[in-house]
Amino acid sequence: MKVSELLEQRQNQWARLEELGRTLGGRRSRRSAQQVSLFGKLYRDACADLALADAYQLPPETVEYLHRLVARSHNLLYRSRGFDYRAWAQTLFVTVPRTIFRDGCVHLAFVMFWSLFLISAFSAYQNSEFAERIVGVNSLDQAEESFSIWQERTFGRNFSMACFYIWNNAGIGLQCFAWSILFVPGLFTLSYNAVQLGAVFGYMFRPELGEASQNFQTFVTAHGPFELTAIVLSAGAGLRIGLGLVRTRGLSRISSLAKSGREGLPIAACAVILFVLAALIEGFVSPSNLPWAAKGLVALITSTMLLVYFVVLGFPRGGQREA
Repeated sequence: MKVSELLEQRQNQWARLEELGRTLGGRRSRRSAQQVSLFGKLYRDACADLALADAYQLPPETVEYLHRLVARSHNLLYRSRGFDYRAWAQTLFVTVPRTIFRDGCVHLAFVMFWSLFLISAFSAYQNSEFAERIVGVNSLDQAEESFSIWQERTFGRNFSMACFYIWNNAGIGLQCFAWSILFVPGLFTLSYNAVQLGAVFGYMFRPELGEASQNFQTFVTAHGPFELTAIVLSAGAGLRIGLGLVRTRGLSRISSLAKSGREGLPIAACAVILFVLAALIEGFVSPSNLPWAAKGLVALITSTMLLVYFVVLGFPRGGQREA
């Protein structure tokens, strides 16, 4: 059979491919597995027909028609998917908070950080010598001096400081995350930061510091919830990955590390977002001349957001806790 006769007989398949392409290309069309499979087969056949038509120099209109048909079919078959808002919403507001809520490593980091932070803060508030032993006299004097006078900053200065806070916060988070991958050193690093921060907070809240204490409280109130939560999440993400190296659950160590890495990714991503938000608040809201009540309202709103996202949205619905 001549090639021209063969291709003439296949015109019905070309028409079928064109019709099926219009059907599948509709925005609201429902695509069954049979339709997609048939479309793929007809597309491959049309590609072969185009190659034959080019090789045997069939009439230009036939070749041009096949070129257009194959191009349209290719674009339909391999077109980029549009932004799936429903899938992203499912991931951000269901999968991620539930994953973090049930993660045992986040629980461990949360309990260790806040228990040591509060104990250290209470001890430093009751006895300044405790803070001096933990932080050092020079560091406490510098902190007290820096908050002794409240100075309004320009927008440019606030912007540069916000960038510095992002860099500084990222350094703290990266330190907690990186050392936590080794698990035991991570627990030590988390404990060290909790005790250090707690001692500074407790010391700076002492009433005898006067205006320096008031300025410190005014400054840290707004951005504190986001920043401290981000530190906990950074350590939790690192501990999750580190646990994969220790407890493989029958997998190879590489496979277990890859699995724990995927599980720790949403935790680390939340920590990064919170660090950036905390830095922006610390750069523009915390040093402003807004009254303490307004900054307290910011802290209340951010704390409520954290509670809703990680607890209300994350509360398990029939799922099991993960160690």
